[in-house]
Amino acid sequence: MPRTKDDIIKLMDENQIKYIRLWFTDILGCLKGMSITRSEIEAVLDHGQGFDGSSIEGFVRIEESDLMAIPDLDTFKIIPWSINDEKIACIFCDIQTPDGNPYEGDSRYILKRVLKRLTDDGFTAYMGPEMEYFYFKDSSAPEIIDKGGYFDYAAVDAPTKMRKKTIKALEAVGIPVECSHHEVAPSQHEIDLKYQEALKMADFAMLYRLVVKEIAATENYYATFMPKPIFGANGSGMHIHQSLFKDDRNAFFNPNDQYNLSDMAKSYVAGLLKHIKEFCLVTNQWVNSYKRLVPGYEAPAYISWGQRNRSSLVRIPMYRVGREEATRVELRSPDPACNPYLAFAVMLASGYEGVKNNYDLADPIEENIFHMDSQTLKGKKVDILPNSLENAVKEFEKSKFMREILGDHVFFKLIENKKVEWDRYRMAVTQFEIENYLPLL
Repeated sequence: MPRTKDDIIKLMDENQIKYIRLWFTDILGCLKGMSITRSEIEAVLDHGQGFDGSSIEGFVRIEESDLMAIPDLDTFKIIPWSINDEKIACIFCDIQTPDGNPYEGDSRYILKRVLKRLTDDGFTAYMGPEMEYFYFKDSSAPEIIDKGGYFDYAAVDAPTKMRKKTIKALEAVGIPVECSHHEVAPSQHEIDLKYQEALKMADFAMLYRLVVKEIAATENYYATFMPKPIFGANGSGMHIHQSLFKDDRNAFFNPNDQYNLSDMAKSYVAGLLKHIKEFCLVTNQWVNSYKRLVPGYEAPAYISWGQRNRSSLVRIPMYRVGREEATRVELRSPDPACNPYLAFAVMLASGYEGVKNNYDLADPIEENIFHMDSQTLKGKKVDILPNSLENAVKEFEKSKFMREILGDHVFFKLIENKKVEWDRYRMAVTQFEIENYLPLL
């Protein structure tokens, strides 16, 4: 049942909660918010909380700054650790204009708008991200704190203890965890969340990143979701499993197909592949994101799909072959530093565009694409993702489809922000240049 205001007040009083944090997300996916005292919370739950949005990245100009944060009561959670010896709670908010209309710069609203298209047609979207991250000694340099590899297990080292504490904290706030393990690179870890409806999972992804960082900080370490913090090592991805259900049945499942995929699922995959270059800026939004999307480090750089092939952009997992509820598609290019609301929105919209227009899906590629030469890739008509933030902006900027999905406000604000980021990066003098050119030139 939906949670009510009275339910929240009761939980706060029973748990002696003195403050509640109202959370929302800026255009880049950074968590923003404000703290409200117990004495004010009833009015806020009824009417929302006004705030100045002019300094929030991708929000309004100074002359349009008044906005309202409207709590989504179903997202209320008690944070399982104390802040200055006081227990606090949190709640995610939708952003509205003073006249009560949804704010067009609110990432959560954009995802809800895409999901309405699906629900109007009877579909429910499920997402399951695998979010990788690194533990370092501090934020000043990528100094590793373990030398483990893929699925290595250590019962007593600091990273394993932090991962266990993180899982405990996530489950304490009602976020189900499916599994966790050490990743390929040293000091790299992964905690997989059990799949959820898309909006709930986007909220969970925001909370997940916060919890990972908070637990690391309490142990005097630093956790980062930076896509490629270490040269020569695997970067951190966010492989996203996705499926559509209708009437409690998996619309992606066909037991008589070679891949157990329905025609709808194949058109959905075709939609992802067709539009991936257009939305790459959203799923991989930082200069550093494109240091990860290079051949040879498990991150997919080539636009293809397959079943067993982990060099493919889209993979059809085989963990439980033939089981309806387990049939899904996995997009492997996004990284965990994206805005999950916008990322889920563009993926779902692109896949569903393929469904609505009956896109044809090319044949799968099961060979290791990283080992193919340029002639072989050309013969198989394998395209490649943008290789820099600059090129991702160019692909995004010319996409009428992305402009339609995101709306003019977010579309143009994102372009503006990322052009500034690229210019700052382009003008910076790097250590690579100092080491290679200063002695020579």
